[in-house]
Amino acid sequence: MNPIRDEKRTELNTLSRREWITSVAAGASALGVAACAQSSQAEKPSAAKPQTEVFDAHVHIWTPDTENYPLADGFTTDDFWIPSYTVEDLMAQARPAGVTRVNFVQMTWYGLDHKYILDVIASDPEHFVGTGIIPAIRDVALADQGDTMLALAKGGIYAFRVRGRGAQPPSCVVDSRWMDQPGYHTMFKTGDEHNLALSFLMPARDLPEVDRMCTEYPDTPVILDHFCLIGTGNRFDEDEIDALCRMARHHRVMVKMGAFYALGSKQPPYLDVLPLIRRVVDAFGPERCMWESDAPLNRWDTGHVFEDSVALVRDHADFLSVSDREQILTKTAENFFFNR
Repeated sequence: MNPIRDEKRTELNTLSRREWITSVAAGASALGVAACAQSSQAEKPSAAKPQTEVFDAHVHIWTPDTENYPLADGFTTDDFWIPSYTVEDLMAQARPAGVTRVNFVQMTWYGLDHKYILDVIASDPEHFVGTGIIPAIRDVALADQGDTMLALAKGGIYAFRVRGRGAQPPSCVVDSRWMDQPGYHTMFKTGDEHNLALSFLMPARDLPEVDRMCTEYPDTPVILDHFCLIGTGNRFDEDEIDALCRMARHHRVMVKMGAFYALGSKQPPYLDVLPLIRRVVDAFGPERCMWESDAPLNRWDTGHVFEDSVALVRDHADFLSVSDREQILTKTAENFFFNR
């Protein structure tokens, strides 16, 4: 399995997860969920009852219904990782592990059209929120980034994905200050003024520029996805961990802790990830750490199930108190995305 894959390059300045990991790790309408348990893709429920309600801070969904939810130009259903991963498919797998609330990250094969996740959020705004995609660098006439962020926020999208330097067009990467562009400044300023987060998918080597922007905009919420990909190369680099932990000096920086299927040995119960979790929690505090599955890349059909990912924090991280575990599994994401 190719860990932390994502969408292929488009005019929206994105890379595929296949290309991304190769470069950084070397190596619908009214959508009810009442029938979730009937999904053919559901994993078997755990024998143990979940001990807490869990907030999954990072999930991708899509529907085979391309008539009501058309794909962006250049994409076809052949680009889907699996034929269907609807909200029903997701919840059938996630609910047995205690997942009740979810942050949906926009799939790039929908381009700038967020209709699918907006419709899902509208179907249950008490449990669903979203992370959108807008281009920070515009080479065509598009709406102002700040205006777009505010428009999407009205539909429950409160974070916006940003990729690291490696995903920028060569013409825009003139030096290490790859975010010294008007669009990024607009996004940071809008995030500061309206409590909207910028959610970074990038390796640890790109942290110095984020550090610079966080210094300039200290009140902008920032989320670092997937531990900044530390551990995806089968080892946990101490310099990278130190760089990530130094970001804790910025009081609004949060870390998504998950995608365990892609880290270290990449095998459940993922115990080799525990030292990384401990370092990050010690640096940021549990109130700035949030659990994520990165579904559906934690593929149930390859031995990576929600329950094992939740259990790493809930059952195996014995250095965490009960309240710390609840904070990471539920409250951190809940406080940002819902308690606004």
